[in-house]
Amino acid sequence: MYLSVVHVQDAQHNMQQGETLTEKESKPPIRVKMKVGEVEFEIECQEDQLQPTVDKILSAVTEKLKETTLIAGRPPQPPRAETCKGIIQKLWQESFFTTPKGLSEVHDEMARRGFHYDRTAVAHALIDLVKDGILTREGKSRRYQYAQKRPPP
Repeated sequence: MYLSVVHVQDAQHNMQQGETLTEKESKPPIRVKMKVGEVEFEIECQEDQLQPTVDKILSAVTEKLKETTLIAGRPPQPPRAETCKGIIQKLWQESFFTTPKGLSEVHDEMARRGFHYDRTAVAHALIDLVKDGILTREGKSRRYQYAQKRPPP
């Protein structure tokens, strides 16, 4: 979609009064191009008209985008787990820990899913889940493997 907006009403009013915009205004008009989502528009107006014009267009574009989102019928995205521990619990619920995994494997899987936590934060969350009885830890220091202690519900 492409919208082009020029203050036509002001130009028509000035022409009715026998004036041209350049005779009345000494400043050249401001031209602004904006893109919101997939909607791109251009505004040309005087400086004092810019803010109200932008506000009107943004509200119209926002309403249009809401309508198209509702029409598309996309189901809303489920809320993402926000804590490191919550993300690891989600991995456990998806049976990620049916086979023992090292810290690197857990960290890499979280990064692959778009969660970029420090390795120490991941290690602390894994220890917390061991203490909670969800995971178990095997091996030697710095080479621990984490596996599910009990299956997810």
